[in-house]
Amino acid sequence: MTLQYTPDHEWLQTDTSPVGVGDIVTVGITHHAQDALGDVVFVDLPEVGKTLAARDVAGVVESVKAAADVFMPVSGEITEVNEALRADPSLANSDPLGAGWFFKVRVSQPQEFHELMDETAYAGFAAA
Repeated sequence: MTLQYTPDHEWLQTDTSPVGVGDIVTVGITHHAQDALGDVVFVDLPEVGKTLAARDVAGVVESVKAAADVFMPVSGEITEVNEALRADPSLANSDPLGAGWFFKVRVSQPQEFHELMDETAYAGFAAA
């Protein structure tokens, strides 16, 4: 399992490395993002079957402090959304890298993974 990160504070979990066309990745928001947002009270998740390009808005997360867009980290088709998160948005706070995942994507442009950060690079980025 490999975690990668976007500058918009989303994470992607892959089971294979390198990722190829058709591989499924799991997407969520990082600890940094949920800390900045505060208590998450609502999530708007994308529609299963929808195809989005990297950097398209895939959903929205709302907290007691603010609302923020969730961006598509790589191009692909939404294959699954986390209905448990929809029912209990606080999972984004209590377990953002686990039970608080947002959606799964069937990758269509694996070369986009070269633009993502590994854990070390993201930690430096988030600390800046």
